Amino acid sequence: MDIASLSTAMSTQNILNDVGTLMLSKSLDTAEDMGEGMIKIMESSVTPYLGQNIDYYV
Repeated sequence: MDIASLSTAMSTQNILNDVGTLMLSKSLDTAEDMGEGMIKIMESSVTPYLGQNIDYYV
């Protein structure tokens, strides 16, 4: 294997590692957002009837 092809292979591997890291980071951000949403849903389920009734006078 000559130096040029070795350099190309190493560069390609570095790019693939960077892309993999960025994808993992984005996946982690998405999981954190979903977790925050789940917490909000669970907090609202403590008082399930809150906001379901409207008092109005005519």
